[in-house]
This record gives sequence, structure tokens and C-alpha cells, in this order.
Amino acid sequence: MTAVISSLSDKQRAVMALWTEVNASLSAYHKLITSFGTAELAWYAKLDAWRQLGIHHTHLARHEQPEQTQASIDKIQQALIEGRYGLLFSDQPDYPVQLSQIYDPPPLLFYRGNKARLHQAQVAIVGSRTPTAHAQKITFDIAQYLAQAGYIVTSGLAMGVDKRAHLGALAQADAEYQGRTIGVMGTGIEVNYPNHHDKLFAQIIEQGGCIISELLPHTLPHKHTFPRRNRLVAGLSLATIVTEATIQSGSLITARLTSEQGKQVFAIPSHIDNSNAEGCHYLIREGATLIYHPQQVLDDVNSQLDYDNNSYRPAEQTVSTNHKPSHSIQSSNTAEIALATASQPIPSNIKSPRSAIVVPEHLTLVYKQLDWHGQDLDALIIATKLATPQLIGQLMELELLGIISVQGGRYLRV
Repeated sequence: MTAVISSLSDKQRAVMALWTEVNASLSAYHKLITSFGTAELAWYAKLDAWRQLGIHHTHLARHEQPEQTQASIDKIQQALIEGRYGLLFSDQPDYPVQLSQIYDPPPLLFYRGNKARLHQAQVAIVGSRTPTAHAQKITFDIAQYLAQAGYIVTSGLAMGVDKRAHLGALAQADAEYQGRTIGVMGTGIEVNYPNHHDKLFAQIIEQGGCIISELLPHTLPHKHTFPRRNRLVAGLSLATIVTEATIQSGSLITARLTSEQGKQVFAIPSHIDNSNAEGCHYLIREGATLIYHPQQVLDDVNSQLDYDNNSYRPAEQTVSTNHKPSHSIQSSNTAEIALATASQPIPSNIKSPRSAIVVPEHLTLVYKQLDWHGQDLDALIIATKLATPQLIGQLMELELLGIISVQGGRYLRV
């Protein structure tokens, strides 16, 4: 859980002061450190010295008011003492070594939850904020599969694919496998965005996951903060999976950053007329690895895990890395991931993606007939053999429970 810090050292206060005065600007911070050598020397430097470096005038204005900077640091230290969040500096052993290896590592990270997750093997899953129902299911299933295999699923806490990735990683009936997810924020650590994701944030922390941000605690969302977040998602992870994305999706930024960091990008194919998947098709054309089963990701990523430090290996390898996906169809009791181009079997020790959902017994018959593509009422009447009024009543109950939805007259799981 989040550690309680009694006080910041003088060196840490200087880093925090510099980060505050440049308003978390990476370019300005690194320019100052490069020029002066240390945060302490940079912070105590005269205003003219900053001005000669071409530092932005808004940073200069904050540098002229050190008492306000001190007050901001005091507020952060009080929050640390109260345990509202934790703080990692880049020179500390708890700082994730993966981030120290990227081009522009943040000098510090605010976090909530279990910081140990930052040192475990991670795979990023990213994609559209408005995914199709099919892509939502794929994302959820892949995330659950990876978490069950011992990996941490890292994503950006956005709507759509990001949320499904976090939920899939959290959907473990066995407490041993819960909390295997990291959310990277595009806001300050005390600004939950989107607002209606409060429950998701709380669930990640309560189950043993972690949420991080490099931005100052009260930083609001802005179009420039999300690409910054994406580089951390890519930097923390061994590889990135894009499950569905338009050609303009920010997920392609994450994919590009992953590639630039020398890591593998995976993409899920879809129908050629699915405009919501044009980004994935573009990535595949540009050299991303096409996958139709998460075991293919494990086969490739596991081969990269040759670190001496065991923390970079999946904690529990319950899915055999020697298992090759078969093209046979498993029984209906086996959890299957319905990927875009083929149905591949999942080992029996992988829990059903909806195992955390409790469906009332009298609604089980109807719920089992539903999938993530959607069924119309006539098809459900034939399949369930229920009278129309009874069937409609049960569908309404399922919808009120929040586990199915209606789209275009078709009923589907959510």
C-alpha cells in the first residue's frame, strides 16, 4: 500500500521545488539540471541565470516567488504524511528502472496503491476510447489471460479499451491473482479523470494494483498531458498490445513510442470495413505483430525475460509458455477468447472473464444465451423457449444489474 513519508530531504525538496516552478515541464527541468548539475544549484540560481537559458517566462515568474514554491511543497509533504499518496524520486531504489532507461524519464512519480507492481513484468494494452462491443470483450479477455499468467497489465485509465484492460486484469476469482494492473494518469494524482472512473480507481487500489502520475497533484486534464502519459505506459512495459484503434487514436502514439524504445508492438486485426480498427491495420502494415491469441504475446515476451532480477519475471507462470494454440474448438465450459480471425482454446486453469459476476439463478438461462456481438429478441425466444413477456422481464432485470445492454435492438453482454 501507499507508504507514509515523514519528511522530504533537502535534496528531495529541491527536486520538488524545481519540478513545481517549471510546472512539470520535462524540457525545462532537464535543461536546468544539465546546466547547473543538481536540482539544488538550479533552484538557488539567480533569475538572470534562468533567463539566459531561455526558460519560459511563466517558469521565471514562479522562480521569483520562492515562498509560494515552499508553500506548495509543504502541502505535498503534508499529503505524504497523511498517506494520501506516495512519492518516488528517480535516484531511489524503488523507482522503476524501466523508466530510467527511456529518453526523458520523469524525476519523480506520485503513486497510490502497491508500488511493488512497478517492478513486475508488464504488458501494456491500449486502444480506442469508443471500442466496439467485440473489441471490449477481446480486451477484457486478453487482460485477464495475461494477469492469470503472472503479468501486470498497464494502461492509461481512459474510457473504452483502457478501462476494459484494467477490469480484465482485476477480474480474478482467486485473490492471489488480483490487482495485477497499473494505471498511468494523464492528470495529477489527486484528479480522477474521467470523473465517473472513481470506482475503477478505488478498485485498482483496493485489490493491490497501482496508479501513478508524474504531474503535480492537482494538474487538470489537457491535450498535452495524455501523450506524456503514453510514453510512461510504453516505458514501463515489455510490449504494447493495441486491440482496436482508429487511425487518429492516441494509442498509435503509445505504439510508436514502444517501437522507438526497441520493444514489440502487437495489434489485433478486424474486418477491413471496421473504421474503428484502421489504426490496428496501419500498425500491422508498418510492422506490428498480428496476433489472434494472447498466448502468442506470452511466447514472444517470455523470451525477452532474461533479467537476473526475478522481479522482472511474472510472479506465477500458470500458463505454460510451451503451449501452442490449437485450432480445435473447446467445450462450452472452457473460457474462450473470441478474437477477430479465429477462436482459440484457453487452458482450463484460466478463469472465465466474467467469473467475478454473480448472475441470479433464475436469470442464468437467458444470460448464457447472450454474447458480446448481440442477439435480437426473436433469436432469444427461440433459444430460451420462454414466453415473450417473461423473457423481456428477465432481460430488463439483467440490464438493471448492469451486466447487459441493448444496442440497436440487440441484447449483449457488457
